[in-house]
Amino acid sequence: MPKILVCGRGGCGKSTLTAIAANTLSKRGEVFVLDADESNLCLSNMLGIDSEKTLMGYFGGKAEVKKALLSFLKSEGKEKTPMFTTELTFEDLKNFSSWRDNIGFIQTGKIEHGMEGCACPMGAVTREFLKKLKVKDSQYVLVDTEAGIEHFGRGVHEAIDLVWLVIEPSFESISLCEKTIGLISEGKHVKPYKVILNKVNDESRSELEELLLKRKIKVDGFLPFRSEISKANLKGEKLTIEDSNLINSIL
Repeated sequence: MPKILVCGRGGCGKSTLTAIAANTLSKRGEVFVLDADESNLCLSNMLGIDSEKTLMGYFGGKAEVKKALLSFLKSEGKEKTPMFTTELTFEDLKNFSSWRDNIGFIQTGKIEHGMEGCACPMGAVTREFLKKLKVKDSQYVLVDTEAGIEHFGRGVHEAIDLVWLVIEPSFESISLCEKTIGLISEGKHVKPYKVILNKVNDESRSELEELLLKRKIKVDGFLPFRSEISKANLKGEKLTIEDSNLINSIL
């Protein structure tokens, strides 16, 4: 089963789609959610999993990871982290991540202090973690990314099987989608992708489809605006919504 990277502009609904997908897929098998967004703080609320565990913390914090990266840069001339020296399975993950029923969760890490430096070490840890993680049948990995495209520059998509591109009704969202498709369609790490329209009604859906068609971008799924999603997100409450039709269309 695939490792899925969820991408898009800030506020487009990446975390919402991730939570809905986790709820839906957890009825079919085990789902592991990696929060790879260094800024957004609310994915755990959406999943109903109270956890502040991080991969960075597991390895001693950002400073220790940065030291390891710098050491390898000097010795090998390329960015590489030695933390994951063996393959990881879902059983291994249960030793250091948080679980609710069939859904597991951990954060890569968050920006905790002003002037602490860039988030590149977190990107490196995310990339190497995904490369070492082995997924069996009826197991799914969902990676919620930060806004924009920096994760592609860090090579986080190297070990990914499928990219979900989330678009909301905005020109910036459309342009970012087109840029992302270009990034994942070049080089040796070409990835398949699915395009999902979020927060749409009949009118905006039609307009978006027309604009995307001009750019030769096919729409694969739709997540219409729903008041219960808006209310849950406003209050920081758990999302309980499932959507088998949507998930089937984008797997």
